[in-house]
Amino acid sequence: MMEDVQAHSGAVYLLSPHEQVLEMAVMAGLPRAFAAPWERISLSSPMPVADALRERRLIWVPGEEMASRYQRVAVVLPYPFALAALPIAIDDTAYGAVFVTWPGSHPPEISDDERGRLTAACDRLARRLRRATETGRPFDPEPDLPGPAAMAGTTGAVEAVHMLARMPDGMCSLDVHGRVTYANPAAGELVGAPVAELLGTQLWSALPWLNDPVYEDRYRAALISQHTTSFVALRPPQDWLMFRLHPSRNGISVHITPARGTVREMPSDAPSQPARLVGISHILNLASALTEAVGVSDVIGLVADEIMPAVGSRSLVMLASESGRLRVLGHRGYEDASVVERFDGMPLLAQTPGIQALSSGVPSFFESRAQLERIYPGRFATRDGMAAWAYLPLIASGRSVGTCVLGYSQPHHFSSEERAVLISLGGLIAQALERARLYDAKNRLAHGLQSALLPSSLPELPGLEVAARYLPGTQGMDIGGDFYDLMRTRDAAAAVIGDVQGHNVTAAGLMGQVRTAVRAYTAVGQPPGQVMESTNRLLIELDEDLLASCVYLHLDLSRHRALLARAGHPHPLLSDPDGRVHILELAGGPLLGIDPSAGYPTTAVRLLPGSVLVLYTDGLIEVPGGDMDEALADLAAELGRATDQPLEAVADRLIGRATGSRERGDDAALLLLRSER
Repeated sequence: MMEDVQAHSGAVYLLSPHEQVLEMAVMAGLPRAFAAPWERISLSSPMPVADALRERRLIWVPGEEMASRYQRVAVVLPYPFALAALPIAIDDTAYGAVFVTWPGSHPPEISDDERGRLTAACDRLARRLRRATETGRPFDPEPDLPGPAAMAGTTGAVEAVHMLARMPDGMCSLDVHGRVTYANPAAGELVGAPVAELLGTQLWSALPWLNDPVYEDRYRAALISQHTTSFVALRPPQDWLMFRLHPSRNGISVHITPARGTVREMPSDAPSQPARLVGISHILNLASALTEAVGVSDVIGLVADEIMPAVGSRSLVMLASESGRLRVLGHRGYEDASVVERFDGMPLLAQTPGIQALSSGVPSFFESRAQLERIYPGRFATRDGMAAWAYLPLIASGRSVGTCVLGYSQPHHFSSEERAVLISLGGLIAQALERARLYDAKNRLAHGLQSALLPSSLPELPGLEVAARYLPGTQGMDIGGDFYDLMRTRDAAAAVIGDVQGHNVTAAGLMGQVRTAVRAYTAVGQPPGQVMESTNRLLIELDEDLLASCVYLHLDLSRHRALLARAGHPHPLLSDPDGRVHILELAGGPLLGIDPSAGYPTTAVRLLPGSVLVLYTDGLIEVPGGDMDEALADLAAELGRATDQPLEAVADRLIGRATGSRERGDDAALLLLRSER
């Protein structure tokens, strides 16, 4: 497949038979370590191969779009390259996915020929996998493949070796895994190591002074981008060397020369054993994923979808403390939820590994059940089906905010590098969890305040059918200044809908004051225009520097009419009994809170029995980048199609226009009034 389209790397993923996870089966052209964070990918992850299989289509990502579309990949591999991912599937059966990559010099569009060759290859692979499944033949593991083998004549190869041996500059060749396959004598002299000791090793492993992720990153950049890279390194005590890396599809040629005129100082606090770049890439990938979490459920979901597949765990429990007791915030991977939930509410004085990690801030790793039960005999009674555990304290801002428990279905050895990565991940999870719990607390406050300020129910009035909806925005605190109300009057009823500027607690508080004022002015018998004038003056006197729009009306059902006054608010809609819809372009005054002397004219509208009056706020018709007049026309058309339905169903159809939008910058309120036939 790679040869057909001149790609320089690729990998095949197979769908796990036991869980919705893609597992890397074989990789070609690049070391598997380059894709270490994605050896196991949840099918729900926003990654190219997962998207390709879920959507059953080719995913094409040109180099310049990687950072905007797949930030997690770009953070770990910030090099110019293009990628195509395709599903391996037949009919309704999914087997896995494939990706292939090209250098960043690839044209911005994939050609029809490349698309056709890749699609045909994946179809052939899917058919072979189906035959293997039908015959019960297991998928045997395969070794990863190197890049294309270089072809050269024997005589030419010998002469090339002789020529390089005569060169005064250091020359060496690396395979795609970074291992030295050839080095001339000058290279050994420059780096201070015999050539025989270099062969078969990675330069940064064989030479301690090159053991730095920065240098390894230059090698990765050259191999992935297929562009020449270079770096300067100090060979102790004072010899600076220039390394130029010239990549091809089957390896890298390294040119080593003394760096002229370079004077640098080694940092005195440089670590003697820098962290390997693979561990760093894991952390970068998962840190990027956790930035997408908003609430606690998001954090738990991302840890389950991203971290569990990456580290190979089969279960997850997230714990926190609250009022001196242990709280189970969420869990994944347990068939019997009671195994985990029995710990919820347990006093923090109990002797369990989860509480110990939470209280002490010290991680614990148990590689077998015997290790765990030796220290915590009480765990013998809790059979959770796991055979190894990592208890990671979640510490943020210097205090413990919880414990993350990862369970493994088989005994598991935790190497020192894996423990370091897991502990680092615990710190990232802690910060995300702390933010999420704060967000959830603010969200509960916002919803509580919103619920308290909006009417919990509307009065039942003879001759009038009513339906109302409120939809918060998706940005900010999920709270806004939209409001509605329905009130009894001596004649029949009064209704109001309005929108106070802003999407915060201040706007919601002012909205409550405006709604209360409207109720008070209605109770003393003021007509619609006067109610608006009184509310306008009140808003100015409150000096909150916020404005409000509003429509207020009196209903006289015995005379089949409504008296309306408007203050800078979207025009109401009126649907006749036969389904014709009118936009009531009412004369009105300015927004409330601008001019204390403003007047608000009143307009009489005839309400035939069975007609529907629709009051709404601008959040229902505002579409980012859209035209409000067109949106209002669409709303009117939707009302016309739904007029003969029950009023609650009409309300659901109209508010559904806003719920279908992923991002709503504004909240929306809707109030429907139908005079009974």
